[in-house]
Amino acid sequence: MSVCVDDVALDEPLIRCRGVTVGFGDKLILDGLDLDVKRGEILGFVGGSGTGKSVLMRTILGLNPRRGGTIEVFGHDLDRIDQATRTGIERCWGVLFQHGALFSSLTVEENIQVPMREHLELSQGLMDDLARLKIAMVGLPADAGRKYPSELSGGMIKRASLARALALDPAIVFLDEPTSGLDPIGAGDFDDLIAKLRDTLGLTVFMVTHDLDSLRSVCDRIAVLGNRRVLVEGPLATMLEFDDPWVKAYFRGARARGLVDAARG
Repeated sequence: MSVCVDDVALDEPLIRCRGVTVGFGDKLILDGLDLDVKRGEILGFVGGSGTGKSVLMRTILGLNPRRGGTIEVFGHDLDRIDQATRTGIERCWGVLFQHGALFSSLTVEENIQVPMREHLELSQGLMDDLARLKIAMVGLPADAGRKYPSELSGGMIKRASLARALALDPAIVFLDEPTSGLDPIGAGDFDDLIAKLRDTLGLTVFMVTHDLDSLRSVCDRIAVLGNRRVLVEGPLATMLEFDDPWVKAYFRGARARGLVDAARG
């Protein structure tokens, strides 16, 4: 069974979280969280360290259990679908984990082919061609496909991981701290790549980040996590006007000097 954005009305979110509650042991991480991710947007999901940004992403992906609430993806309640529908949904999203999570014993091409082997029945030759296409799409040199992760720079690992996330031509891409560990030039180039891929492929992007430059340059909307739920969501101008001590410190602090000018521009 195939599930994609064509199943969702144009004005409906591709991801809808309502009352999501997640905890580990006696520690509650998310409590009654609501959030929508709209079709075609790049949503920047921010919050303080340890507040649960990555926890929400992993919960949407089904990697963390929920104690309460509902999550809908492509209009389907993830608690009320059969395995075939679940598999179809998973074919329609791609994930870039914070540290790449490439398999160290596989080459870049082989890493990109992992989702293809899991979900598709393709000849080896066709998978090789598709892997090379994804490598070019993310701006890696052709010979990167034959290299192992240990032979790549940090920026190349990010791009190789993104190529794997794009292996099945997803509708949604989840990015967990995609620019962490990159120098400012590399981070800017990666932001530009994300924006270009969104525009050319029609992607919807859920980006967990703490990078102020990413929020300014590529995010259409921002959601701020605090007190175990979304405090505020909207464009950058909304963040700058929101009356909360942490939000003010984050978006108006010394490191955020260019954000006010960007919002006014």
